Amino acid sequence: MSSTQTDIQQPVSKSYPRLVADIGGTNARFALETAPQQIEHAKVLPCKDYDTIVDAARSYLEQTGGVEVRHAAFAMANPILGDWVQMTNHHWAFSIETTRQALGLDTLILLNDFTAQALAVTQTSSKDLMQIGGQKPVEFGPKAVIGPGTGLGVSGLVHSPAGWVALAGEGGHSSFPPFDDMEVLIWQYAKNKYGHVSAERFLSGAGLSLIYEALAKRDKLKNYRLKPSEITEKALSGTSPLCRQTLDIFCAMLGTVASNLALTLGARGGVYLCGGIIPRVLEYFKTSPFRSRFENKGRFEAYLAAIPVYVVLSEFPGITGAAAALDNHLKNV
Repeated sequence: MSSTQTDIQQPVSKSYPRLVADIGGTNARFALETAPQQIEHAKVLPCKDYDTIVDAARSYLEQTGGVEVRHAAFAMANPILGDWVQMTNHHWAFSIETTRQALGLDTLILLNDFTAQALAVTQTSSKDLMQIGGQKPVEFGPKAVIGPGTGLGVSGLVHSPAGWVALAGEGGHSSFPPFDDMEVLIWQYAKNKYGHVSAERFLSGAGLSLIYEALAKRDKLKNYRLKPSEITEKALSGTSPLCRQTLDIFCAMLGTVASNLALTLGARGGVYLCGGIIPRVLEYFKTSPFRSRFENKGRFEAYLAAIPVYVVLSEFPGITGAAAALDNHLKNV
């Protein structure tokens, strides 16, 4: 996480409202945190309508009545490696410090959007979590966070005296481990096509289409390209056994990668599934091959059987996580 430091100390009660945002390549979602964990006035602004991130933020603040804010945090679908940010999926490029000054802020921090989603887990209410197997989480035990969506986000949460710390990594690009002969066949197809086969190559929207493509090519079908939405619709409606097999394999693969992450982190605090894919197939997912594959780890089956898995259903996790990151920052400067 990159941040600018401020020399201006304010009582926490006077540090609200705070500006928080989740910025992707297409849309920028802005909101105000008006009190601890109270998010209001959420608005979605198309990035293409604004020349710079400063223009977008100013427009949002004008739309909310010109409210004065002193502290802000932006989550972005981008690595944050220093003061200069060049968005990989949009033309905005900017200095964090210059942006802070232009918006008249005391504090501006930026963090990767999936790091923000991981932090959001610590503030997600039970009504926004659906448990898929396992027992109760160990309090303050490490948490694993994984999110198949446009890509595959991977993070972890470790508790410290200063609160929860999100691990900013790129685990989605680690090599994918095939589990059985069917997955070896699919992996081989992807390897011939791309070379290195990452977990994200399969566990994403494009990955769902790739799994289907490999199976359709095996069966010598002419129509071997389907959109992810088409695959899930046909799978759930029962109109395509091959689409159902694709979805089953996707969920089993997710079980493998999620259990590997849980073992690596010792995630007895739970595994949290974010991203846009699983909530769209929620009823199916409850009885999918995910959980049985998650626990299929030989001598460590009992260890994994105890770990609860949760599907995260909250509406704006990036914004909630940005607010949590900002709060942690202000408490520790």
